[in-house]
Amino acid sequence: MTTKGRERVSAEMPKATRTAKRTWAARRALLAGLCAVAMAAPAGAGAAGAAAAAADSPVVAAAADLQFALPDIAAEFTRNTGRTLRLVFGSSGNFRRQIEDGAPFQLFLSADRAYVAALAREGRTVDAGVDYAVGRLALIVPPGSPVKPDPELRGLARTLADGTLQRFAIANPDHAPYGRAARQALERAGLWEAVRPKLVLGENVSQTAQFALSGATQGGIVAYSLLRSPAFAGRGDYALLPTSMYDPLTQRMVLLEGAGATARAFYMYLQGPAARTTLARYGFELPATAASPR
Repeated sequence: MTTKGRERVSAEMPKATRTAKRTWAARRALLAGLCAVAMAAPAGAGAAGAAAAAADSPVVAAAADLQFALPDIAAEFTRNTGRTLRLVFGSSGNFRRQIEDGAPFQLFLSADRAYVAALAREGRTVDAGVDYAVGRLALIVPPGSPVKPDPELRGLARTLADGTLQRFAIANPDHAPYGRAARQALERAGLWEAVRPKLVLGENVSQTAQFALSGATQGGIVAYSLLRSPAFAGRGDYALLPTSMYDPLTQRMVLLEGAGATARAFYMYLQGPAARTTLARYGFELPATAASPR
């Protein structure tokens, strides 16, 4: 986010929210470093294989809700093809701006199809892209939280009414699609104005899930896909929110200008049955796919 953008967000947020954000700034900086994952070259590839892999090992920019699902898919792709990938995770809005500024990504998996559409209009993509998943929201609370998770957010409403809720996490709605969806859910439940002074904003939804369970907050609204991972198993209680509480989180991917053979092969692999099975295992809904360039 630009300096101007940070000033605008800070000015709009209540003092309590700004204080909470400063309190946890150092922790967010550390957690942000966990969002990049590199897929290693296959074992036994040898010097020649490693050199070939380095020559075409594309950087894939992926929405943070894919932090656990996509490495599983990429690892299987590497085992099957011998091709390697470099995965980077973050907020879709930030990636959209980085691509506009010339970031060397070859494939973009966005949590919001609108970002892909904008890049396509600007001529930065190979084609219009294809939908690959539909995300879901969940309310997650750590052990000992006063919030009792339920799909209608009644437990959250009670803690707001009795004053026991101190901090609550969502992703930053300015650039994180899951943050925008979380805000919509809170607005439709009639809780947005009450919870707003208590918000701790994650840079992306993966960081938000860390805040929700680390003791930094008493809960949060995050991507359901993250909660299906072993990393979060047993760390808290959650409730899946009904899709009527927020606009559809239709996620779209696209090849970017200059995409090489490995990026194109992975793009096709992501539309195949093995990848779609993995996405479903992590709680994503699966849209119909369309033919894509080879």
